[in-house]
Amino acid sequence: MTESNGSVPHEGSMPDWEKRFRAPRVSLPDWAEDAPHRSLFVSNATGTYELYAWDRETGDQRQVTDRPNGTTDGVMSPDGEWIWWFDDKDGDEFGIWRRQPFAGSGDKGDKGRKGGEGGEGGEPVLDEPAAPGLDPSYPAGLALGRDGRTAIVGRSTDEDGSTIYVSRTGEDPVEVYRHRESAGVGDLSHDGSLIAIEHTEHGDAMHSAVRVLRMDGSALAELDDTKGGTAELGLEVLGFAPVDGDTRLLVGHQRRGRWEPMVWDAASGEETDLALAARLDGDLSAEWYPDGSALLVVNSFEARSELWRYDLATRGLEQVPTPKGTVSGATARPDGSVEFLWSSAAEPPVVRSTSGEVVLDPPGMKAPASVSVQDEWVTGPGGRIHALVQRPAGVTGPLPTVFDIHGGPTWHDSDSFAAGPAAWVDHGYMVVRVNYRGSTGYGREWTDALKHRVGLIELEDIAAVREWAVSSGLADPDRLILTGGSWGGYLTLLGVGMQPEAWALGIAAVPVADYVTAYHDEMEALKAMDRTLLGGTPEEVPERFEASSPLTYVDAVKAPVYISAGVNDPRCPIRQVENYVTRLAARDAVHEVYRYDAGHGSLVVDERIKQVRLELDFAERHLGR
Repeated sequence: MTESNGSVPHEGSMPDWEKRFRAPRVSLPDWAEDAPHRSLFVSNATGTYELYAWDRETGDQRQVTDRPNGTTDGVMSPDGEWIWWFDDKDGDEFGIWRRQPFAGSGDKGDKGRKGGEGGEGGEPVLDEPAAPGLDPSYPAGLALGRDGRTAIVGRSTDEDGSTIYVSRTGEDPVEVYRHRESAGVGDLSHDGSLIAIEHTEHGDAMHSAVRVLRMDGSALAELDDTKGGTAELGLEVLGFAPVDGDTRLLVGHQRRGRWEPMVWDAASGEETDLALAARLDGDLSAEWYPDGSALLVVNSFEARSELWRYDLATRGLEQVPTPKGTVSGATARPDGSVEFLWSSAAEPPVVRSTSGEVVLDPPGMKAPASVSVQDEWVTGPGGRIHALVQRPAGVTGPLPTVFDIHGGPTWHDSDSFAAGPAAWVDHGYMVVRVNYRGSTGYGREWTDALKHRVGLIELEDIAAVREWAVSSGLADPDRLILTGGSWGGYLTLLGVGMQPEAWALGIAAVPVADYVTAYHDEMEALKAMDRTLLGGTPEEVPERFEASSPLTYVDAVKAPVYISAGVNDPRCPIRQVENYVTRLAARDAVHEVYRYDAGHGSLVVDERIKQVRLELDFAERHLGR
């Protein structure tokens, strides 16, 4: 909390759970391909997550953006001269790209400024519109050319669907792609002659096809795994080879039931199967080493990850040493070293290098450690369910237990550091996280299983893990909290309505609460996802939307419910939350609502701490310990 004068409490008087939120963090630095000493990273050092420029040769760091609700979307130009960042309004994700020189205005103490007009005395514009002529939109990918003047800009709006433009400095933007279904920019070839896009023209927003366009918008090649088989399979663009004139594209595919990379030559059509699935378990992603001779492979398996180097000439596979836990991002540097952002449930995140050094260590307090996660495998109606369990050290059950449900739904909880679950553990709760059907990391069939019975499938898996937690003696059946954010918030509200006897409390952050209204108000890309998940629009399949909507079951809710929501949220819009709250209030159901001025969550540390404190207080008042 802040003190009466608005300052942050002294570190010595601050509880560990709050320190984990306040401790300065940094993202994995993104570096300019042709100027690798210039990097861009995100940090919460000022109390708000913002972009920072870092010159590794001089050691200078400069805050690039400074906005009340924070900024995290930024891209470096290949030559390292420009930083592009996305400027929306208070977290609504609808805006334009701006750019500023890497060196800023020349004053190292200056922070980035928002706006498109010059300052007093004719000083240069620091944050100019980067793609003049393009109206505000939701972002749908961005790729910058190494000529310093070309950008491929993906856009999404309710009116136009998905559009992609070639934007050149001093010229009007040229449209090269348009479709009603969702699509986005994947990459621009090293020589700037080809554009790779992911599209869902076939209508399945969960499984993209890949198309390579020439700069005039004409199609060079198409790769589409959604046709000709018994199941629709997805593809993803992982990047063009980093060599001039090279038309090879690294593509992720699901042909063997899970994600793995292959190399596709867009000019010749030749596909090179790397056969990595026969050598490594789990989902596999990859990126090119800077000289194009090898791939850096990320292997995500059973909530943890490893790094491997794959030599394209010899097909040799060599493990890149990392501690046990989760690699949230990794990049191969020109000198052959690998930098990666690593953490575990017990150990806070750190940016490391295979050279042995900590790459970027922010000053200030360090986040206290938490407790390790334990793996539990529970038999469920659709197969084995992986649950991650954290318990207070030295305490035996039965314990008050928080089922903290992840969002997405195409996401998964992992053995990585998370300040939210750690706060519950500090307060004496056991935390259980469930990688239900719909989660990634356990194969395509597991991820795709929730179609048409949206929400119902996930709750079946959560119920199976709940039964295990209670029957094992670890969880107190009378003190079970269901909570989560985004899709996890949706499952929370659905759960307390469909399983009213199972839960003592429901705590939902930025949830879907009224599925029909949410569909009509949300951003276009999410409408496409909902049509895929449910098999149509609310008008086409009303029975499915009704069966999957928390509003349908609101009158059955018995547990006290706490809801937090961002008033500018384009993903889980505020109107549908208000509809649900109105129904709770109409029957005097016990509930509390917290509305805040941001979008789908907050990038402001004080705000996030406030929300966690309100959740902990709600649980204490209604449940005790």
